[in-house]
Amino acid sequence: MTRWKLTIEYNGGDYVGWQRQNNGPSIQQSIEEAIHGFSGQEVTLHVAGRTDAGVHARGQVAHADFDDFTKPMDGFEVAKAINAYLRPQPISVLKADIVDEEFHARYAAKNKLYTYRIINRPSLLGLDRGQAFHVKRPLDVAAMADAGTALLGHHDFTTFRDSNCQAKSPMRTLDRLEFETRDYDNCGGREILMHVEAQSFLHHQVRNIIGTLLLVGEGKWTKADIADALAAKDRTRGGPTAPAEGLYLVRIDYA
Repeated sequence: MTRWKLTIEYNGGDYVGWQRQNNGPSIQQSIEEAIHGFSGQEVTLHVAGRTDAGVHARGQVAHADFDDFTKPMDGFEVAKAINAYLRPQPISVLKADIVDEEFHARYAAKNKLYTYRIINRPSLLGLDRGQAFHVKRPLDVAAMADAGTALLGHHDFTTFRDSNCQAKSPMRTLDRLEFETRDYDNCGGREILMHVEAQSFLHHQVRNIIGTLLLVGEGKWTKADIADALAAKDRTRGGPTAPAEGLYLVRIDYA
């Protein structure tokens, strides 16, 4: 058996999420079926982070154990073969690498970077519909960035995790929370990006954080309100869950 590490990009809009489910198509099912299509092998993909329905990825990582192929194949050829069977789905294997049998996509991960995209302008989205969260009202990004610093470090993030989260502990360490703003169009529209990094995240943690910080951006909450919500350790004290369409799993680090 040879263990292969796959780096994957996908548009999650039409899927029930990464994990196989009975209620619709999943990213995992699509890739496993593509692998079977070119190799005849039934493999199980183990993923770094199970994204929810509608969440996108630019650098998802998964691994699987393969029997020897009928002819020798390098990483480029393996990725190309899988992609040939994925067409026309919006899923692409960017890279395939042979790794040590002790490598595990989830348990070996040292850091994860998620980015949340907001398009801030009055006009409806044309090109990026389903690819970003559209917010019509002006946002104070500086206030959001300052308030976000209250969440950095090691905390009980109960307020910012889904009520159905299955993690054994709500304790997590948030290493980075930064905002980036750039022009989106020629008519005053802005693209706002929130970048967050940690070794692991709770279910809906990033979407609940951005949903809560939007209250600051709208002038409804302050940094003190964010700190109070965190200290409350109560999901009902946090803000709303932001839509999945703005969330991207960008990178997984293993060293």
